[in-house]
Amino acid sequence: METMNPDPLVQFETWFEEAKVSELTLPEAVALATATRDGRPSVRMVLVKRYDRNGFVFFTNRESRKADELAANPRAALVYHWKSLGRQVRIEGNVESVSDDVSKAYFDSRPRGSRLSAWASPQSEKISAREFLEGRVAELARKYPGDDVPLPSFWGGYRVIPEQFEFWISREDRLHDRFLYVRQGDGRWKRSLLAP
Repeated sequence: METMNPDPLVQFETWFEEAKVSELTLPEAVALATATRDGRPSVRMVLVKRYDRNGFVFFTNRESRKADELAANPRAALVYHWKSLGRQVRIEGNVESVSDDVSKAYFDSRPRGSRLSAWASPQSEKISAREFLEGRVAELARKYPGDDVPLPSFWGGYRVIPEQFEFWISREDRLHDRFLYVRQGDGRWKRSLLAP
C-alpha cells in the first residue's frame, strides 16, 4: 500500500502516463458498463477523451442504447486494461451529462470524417445495409462541404464521477495486488487492500 498514492487521481495519472508510453494503441480505451433500470447490464468499449478532478468524460450519440440506459440508471463502471503493464483500473460512480460547450469543443477537434459519421449513424438502431451509412455520409459531405460540421443536437458527452477506484497489478501465480479507494462523505478517500 505504501507505494500507492493516497489520492487515486494522482495514482491514475501516474499509471496513465506510463500506459501512453507502453500501449501501442489507444491507452484511453475503456470498457464502459451500464445497466437498465431493472439492472440488466451491457458493456462496450469507448474512449475517455478527458479526465480531471470532476470525473472521466466520454462522448456518444445521446439516442444510443448506452444513453438510454444512463437516462434510466445514471450509474456506470469503467475498466482500463493495460496488458503491456499488467495493470487495470476500475472506476465506478454516478454519471452526468457534460455541457454543450464541452461537447462542441471536443466534437470540433475530431477529424471531419468522424464528425460526418456522428451525424450519419442512428447509433444502436437496425439498418438495412452498410450502403445506407455510406450514402448518408456522402449526402452530409455535400451538405457540409467545408470543415464546418456543426455539433448534432443528439450528440454529446457524459462524465463518470468516481466514487470508487480499484487499481489491479498482475502478479505471479495469480496472487495479484488490488487496491480499493472509496470516497467518504467528507470527500476524502479511504484505501484498502483486497485479496485477489
